[in-house]
Amino acid sequence: MTARMPNPAVAVGPGVIPSLLGVVDAVKSSGVPETTLDLVYLRVSQINGSSYNVVKHSADLKAAGESDERVHAVASWRETPYFTPEERAALALAEAATRLSDRVDPVSDEVWADAARYYGEQQLAGILVATGLSNFWHRLLPTTRQPAVQAVG
Repeated sequence: MTARMPNPAVAVGPGVIPSLLGVVDAVKSSGVPETTLDLVYLRVSQINGSSYNVVKHSADLKAAGESDERVHAVASWRETPYFTPEERAALALAEAATRLSDRVDPVSDEVWADAARYYGEQQLAGILVATGLSNFWHRLLPTTRQPAVQAVG
């Protein structure tokens, strides 16, 4: 695959990437475990079909010491024993917030209540901002066909 243009976040100007990285840092300080955030980033990347980000977030999880079983099972997290109840709640919330047009009530009270059982308001906000930021990237990178190999190395 050949990119249609350079990464738009780079091409638009020098301030965009540092600003987005500032959002990433803010999300990291929300109190959500970093592994959970990386699982959210990977799952949202899978849903959006963003090869660049699937490769990147899989590599991030592996670098953090996650097992192959957990990394490979994120796409089917509901059917595997590898995730904690807290991680499952975060993944369900991230999926619902990503697939807004898939159902009439995209983020059901049940999904919200389950996430709120494990996470406080600041942590819920962190999961939602992480999901939104991930979805933002998934509008840029697949549209401009950024190759997955750029995420590695």
